[in-house]
Amino acid sequence: MTYPSDIVFTPAVKKLQEHYKSRNSYARMEQYGGWNTQVTSDLIQFLEKIDSFYFGTANNNGQPYIQHRGGPKGFLKAIDNEHLAFADYSGNMQYISIGNLSENDQATIFLMHYPSQSRIKIWGTAKVITDDSELIKSLHDPSYKAKLERAIVFKVKAWDINCRQHIKQRFTVEDIEKITTPLYDKIKLLEERLITKKD
Repeated sequence: MTYPSDIVFTPAVKKLQEHYKSRNSYARMEQYGGWNTQVTSDLIQFLEKIDSFYFGTANNNGQPYIQHRGGPKGFLKAIDNEHLAFADYSGNMQYISIGNLSENDQATIFLMHYPSQSRIKIWGTAKVITDDSELIKSLHDPSYKAKLERAIVFKVKAWDINCRQHIKQRFTVEDIEKITTPLYDKIKLLEERLITKKD
């Protein structure tokens, strides 16, 4: 019997899991549903919080490459229950990711949300889209000032929510401002009241 996690739990991996005594727990996970294979509402809600992720590809020789992708929150979008897509903006013009995809469509997406100490790993295949103007336009955020070059569509084969262990909690400037602005406003109000009382 095959399981979605077999995409990375190869015989070599399972052998090591047996050696290090973790295979039984992963075997139970597989038997009771295992990893997700479709885009769910939980995944969509997670994507809405994400403004960056890491995109992994490899060339025909198996040489891996990881590229950071960034944009407005929610720029990695679900387009149906099997596919994700994102606008590909201009960068350093090395074209390593799309070059890799031209000869090897296997890819992975690694998502981190530091405030909630959460991460999701997604495995599948990806393709570069340059001739679907309607799709490309639907992925573009006009408020994001970057040159849109193409779209990348990712077909989900399996995804998993990883444990929170070792994830250090971090916050963006926007997150911090949401927390501190009401406090600064309250301090300002109290200072004004003190000045009024002194007068």
